[in-house]
Amino acid sequence: MKPLTPNLNKWSDKTSEHRARMLISCPDQPGIVATVSKFLHQHEANIVQSDQYTMDPEGGMFFIRIEFDLPNLESKLESLEKDFANVADEFQMNWRISLAHKKQKLAIFVSKEDHCLLELLWQWQAGDLYADIEMVVSNHSDMRELVESFGIPYYHIPVTADKKAEAEAKHLEVTAGKVDTIILARYMQIISPKFLQFFKNRMINIHHSFLPAFVGGKPYTQAFNRGVKIIGATAHYVTEELDGGPIIEQDVQRVSHRDSVHELKRIGRHIERIVLARAVSWHVEDRILVHENKTVVFN
Repeated sequence: MKPLTPNLNKWSDKTSEHRARMLISCPDQPGIVATVSKFLHQHEANIVQSDQYTMDPEGGMFFIRIEFDLPNLESKLESLEKDFANVADEFQMNWRISLAHKKQKLAIFVSKEDHCLLELLWQWQAGDLYADIEMVVSNHSDMRELVESFGIPYYHIPVTADKKAEAEAKHLEVTAGKVDTIILARYMQIISPKFLQFFKNRMINIHHSFLPAFVGGKPYTQAFNRGVKIIGATAHYVTEELDGGPIIEQDVQRVSHRDSVHELKRIGRHIERIVLARAVSWHVEDRILVHENKTVVFN
């Protein structure tokens, strides 16, 4: 069988080799936008999109995402970053510049549920997800044939309570320095703090409830027992606090007392796959800024 390949034609304008993205967060004060715009103009860059948000004009945090075009960008990037460092120091900025055409490398971790994985694979194959899926890692072997039909390497690394540290060492071996971001697509294992330190704000989980409600295991059973009228799903960055990291995206659907736990799960699977795919797409397009335990998402 010929491996499937992504269709990237639709990205030709948005990911030009001349396009870059600048993300900035800093204390709000007058002159930030004017100074950054003037800087880019002086360096012969053309701003094509700009989004900004302030938590509070009087002493709050300011966030901005700018897309700009600059001919011969890669050859000028080092000097551009060096010159901008002076501006950043003046305004106490946390900032970065990324190349729009440079695709992030992803690893997808899964267990036995396939719906979130399939959504990511379909969106990648259709060209809706601009990234390279470098590998799929699983504690079960169930989805090897499916994943390899897409031409993507599959690593089966069993996880047991007595060999969890050994399994994580293998996870680190296959991912460290080889992928930019890890996606937990219903990977039903708790990630250790030691592993997390290598992927701070670069590991995305889908939790099958509308957090902060029903954290931990069996959230649909918890929801059913409470007789909820709305169920949802939450995509968030993974932190040491279980299901407590910065939230990226959420969605909900109305249900009723007539819906069984099985029906809640069926409805929930659809929400989960869409919410996770949105979050991953926004992440790889540099649309998310993290501040403390919150996110600002320019979508």
